Amino acid sequence: TGAPASQPLRSRKTEAVIKNFSPHYQRQYAVAFCEHIQNELEQHRNFQSQFLKTKPPVESGMILYEAELLHFAEDLKKWKERYIVIRNDYAVQSFESKEAYQKGVSPKYRILPAGGKVLTSEEDYNLLSDKHFPDPVASNEKENAQAFVLLPKEFPVYLWQPYLRHSYYCFEDPEAQKQFSAVLNDCVRHLNQDFLKQTTFDAQAFLEAVQFFRQEKGHYGSWEMITGNEIQILSNLVMEELLPNLQTMLLPKMKGKRNDRKRVWFAIVEETYNLVQEQVSEGLNTLKEECKDLTKNLEGTIRSDMDQILNSKNYLAGKIKATVSEPAEKCCMENIQPFLPSILEELMGPVSSGFSEIRLLFEKEVNEISQDFQKTNDATKLKENLEQLMNLPFNSVKMEPCYLKVNLLQEQLQDLKSRFKFYHIDFVVQRTQNFMQELMENAVYTFEQLLSLSSQGDTAKISLAIEKVKLRVLKQYDYDSSTIRKKIFQEALVQITLPTMQKTLASACKPELQKYEQYIFADYTKVIQVENVYEEILFQTLLDETLKVIKEAAILKKHNLFEDNVNLPYESVSSLTDLKTPSGSAQASPAKQLSTTLTETSDTETQSNELLVVSEKMIQEKSHDAAKPSDNEEAVYVNVSSNPAISREKVIITDITDKPASHPFTPNEEKDVEAVITSQNENAVETEFGGNTEKENKVQEEERSLTVPGTVNEIRSLLMVTIELPAVAPSDNKKEMANEYEISKWQEHGEESDENSKTNAEIGKTDQKIIEGKNGVLVS
Repeated sequence: TGAPASQPLRSRKTEAVIKNFSPHYQRQYAVAFCEHIQNELEQHRNFQSQFLKTKPPVESGMILYEAELLHFAEDLKKWKERYIVIRNDYAVQSFESKEAYQKGVSPKYRILPAGGKVLTSEEDYNLLSDKHFPDPVASNEKENAQAFVLLPKEFPVYLWQPYLRHSYYCFEDPEAQKQFSAVLNDCVRHLNQDFLKQTTFDAQAFLEAVQFFRQEKGHYGSWEMITGNEIQILSNLVMEELLPNLQTMLLPKMKGKRNDRKRVWFAIVEETYNLVQEQVSEGLNTLKEECKDLTKNLEGTIRSDMDQILNSKNYLAGKIKATVSEPAEKCCMENIQPFLPSILEELMGPVSSGFSEIRLLFEKEVNEISQDFQKTNDATKLKENLEQLMNLPFNSVKMEPCYLKVNLLQEQLQDLKSRFKFYHIDFVVQRTQNFMQELMENAVYTFEQLLSLSSQGDTAKISLAIEKVKLRVLKQYDYDSSTIRKKIFQEALVQITLPTMQKTLASACKPELQKYEQYIFADYTKVIQVENVYEEILFQTLLDETLKVIKEAAILKKHNLFEDNVNLPYESVSSLTDLKTPSGSAQASPAKQLSTTLTETSDTETQSNELLVVSEKMIQEKSHDAAKPSDNEEAVYVNVSSNPAISREKVIITDITDKPASHPFTPNEEKDVEAVITSQNENAVETEFGGNTEKENKVQEEERSLTVPGTVNEIRSLLMVTIELPAVAPSDNKKEMANEYEISKWQEHGEESDENSKTNAEIGKTDQKIIEGKNGVLVS
């Protein structure tokens, strides 16, 4: 086959790539480790503002697909019945039979389809495979017309992979074909993207090293083969250099029919790739061990000298920026800025359409659950339907129409190939689809968590609960969708245009970077790299421009984007204050828990209470004039349930705002206030969805009747809430006395607040917006 002759070439190329890659990786590893320590010391937390609760990670081993189907066995050169199993590690496993799988026998094949393409047409497959078989022999038309693999059934699925032999499957009906191809597409998407979104410092160091390694060879921008894990990506770097030599060396020597030569070529490429992966794995492990030893020696210096390191880096950045800013801004103004609005416009349509389709699918599924329950009143069937709803994000067939909406980007962004040399729109599409799936996971998880709080009520209450929870989740979905889409637009605009700036400035600026190394203290040369600082300056210059056009689109309410005019706590929150976070969730719980004494407040309570004061902050920011005392005082009643020795009491907390009636909220501001505050508080007293008092029902009717509040009193009605706090377990006499004493003080404070409006007005003038209760509950 010619494979043995390629082994020395393969070995030399692999060693050369690892040798040239190693310095980049070592530098980036030290820089990323320093940033990791900085975040740890400064307690930085990477949060995304969102309303929906974050679904805990799915346990490994979850089965996404299993079925018996026809699979072409390369070793036997014929079709065989195989039992295919795909779990949430996205590997395709092929077993001899279902019995073999059930007995725990190892699979005959295990394929990781990273970088692959899924095709359901023989014509499309032949075009793609021929593209990667540069046949030097002119084949006749009869040979070209022959099928590469004869199909036993009418509905095939082809899995094409760049450096591995391709896989062939066949089905009797189109539905089975559609289901399997949809699952395969999900596997490809996740394996392409999951490593790229890792936030560990060593993963970030690896990706930065690949970028600088390719820039050294004059390649800027995204690379189509940055798919899979570290070993696969580094092996792809080797194959990128090795494959042209293999083609020149082996293809002209091949004899026989075209399909036979094609089959042999794919076998050689696969064997070479597997051997390269073995060598790369060994070399990368050695390289990582060296980097770990290096950082062990650096850690003490980094921790003790962090302030000096940051000062040194900032000083260096100032020097580089003085030189680079002018040409960078000029490049941006001439070559990038004029095109950003039009690129964003092309992005917004398909991306927003995809997220809207996800919303419609969620609403449709919940409506069907509601209708089914109203017909049957069967609680067991309801539970089964909810379990199916939780699996909706992993139902590839139902989710695929949503994903296909985003595929329109392939057509709409064609101009980018010529103007910005951006060829890999697949990355933008797949990343968007991953976000869509994550948001659906959060939506169904939030729905299930909120509904479970009312699942013990009668059928009428449950039916009402389903509708109320659905509407609440949809509101939260709209806000989270806006936030995520803006993030997608920002990343895509930078990814598309940054290579143009890098390439334009490379010849003028990069040769000058070496002289800036003199500004780095000798002890910090490993953790501060001039190239990194230079890249950060270019990135920030472009990021500022992209944020401007995205902000303008949000102001114009394009595609239902919300403005960033609310400072939200960076926690995922639910609509019900009594919601518990399950074990294993990385999500901070919004549940308010009262400790054995009202004076003790947990960290969880502090996080959950932060959102309750958001409206006050908004009102404070929007205010231009001091309001009159009579316009700024509002009593909020909180029912405090303590232990059996203490009867329920009402605590009055004065709400002080300074937004005058002459400056009512705009419709958009009202929507933000309602989404932030009302969504958190409206159902706080309805853990059973239906236990409202007459007064509470009246308040809710007023809320529903208000579409655009025109006065500050109407805003206050949106903020009105009665919170039922859980009963405190019986404790010793001393604690009971302490609780009685605390509540007594609260009552006295409330009465004094009610009688002394002038005092409250003075507080309003001094902008003291937040009143803290002794029991740690903040109410606005």
